[in-house]
Amino acid sequence: MPDSPILKSLEDGVLTLTISRPEALNALNRQVIDALAAAIEAAQNNAEVRVIVLTGAGEKAFVAGADIKEFADFNQSQGEDLARRGQRNLFDRIEQSRKPVVAAINGFALGGGLELAMAAHVRIASTNARMGLPEVSLGVIPGYGGTQRLAQIVGKGKAMEMVLTGGMIPADDALQCGLVNQVVEPELLLETAQILASKMAKNAPTSLAAALDSVLAGYSREGFEVEIERFGKCFTTDDFKEGTTAFLEKRKPNFPGS
Repeated sequence: MPDSPILKSLEDGVLTLTISRPEALNALNRQVIDALAAAIEAAQNNAEVRVIVLTGAGEKAFVAGADIKEFADFNQSQGEDLARRGQRNLFDRIEQSRKPVVAAINGFALGGGLELAMAAHVRIASTNARMGLPEVSLGVIPGYGGTQRLAQIVGKGKAMEMVLTGGMIPADDALQCGLVNQVVEPELLLETAQILASKMAKNAPTSLAAALDSVLAGYSREGFEVEIERFGKCFTTDDFKEGTTAFLEKRKPNFPGS
């Protein structure tokens, strides 16, 4: 039985979940998604857990993105299923957690990694963090809720800029646009996240759950289904084939007209 890619530590009501796949900069593959989803679900039914802190192993990356090798040859229906299963099993599960989730973003949070951080309720970044949604450079779009949550967090204009350019922004810019709540030095990141989580953990669990439900009630779910459909349709295009092939071959893509 392979070791779990999720490290767990519970102290004073704060459960710290660390994604540990250092050889791939903690990239999201099926094993990581399933293991993290199971850990989040188990926390819901553990009375000792009051708040969850989510981070990545090492200083280079929170989560560098999704594992492109797993879906480079998918068709439309497989692409839609990938997005729908990922959203429902993990990303929505984090957002809809009855226990607050704090993301401690160390290093790169790109693509699915940023989408994962955005599903959390509060985000703290290290000064060396870099965030972005580079999917359009692969001929696809964010498929784990990124098009919806980014606009909800930073506003439509900034979200459009980030999604359409596919570029990265540094931690200070993320703080300025509201993508993260705090920026701290790398050596203080986990401690800061855990201190914030401890403050939350002192409050009434029923009130925390009610507050989370109330805030989230103001956001429509229709856009997430549109994202799933458009994400799947990208898998039928020559742009997607060129974008993913170029990524795997470590070269720049040659899109028509580019």
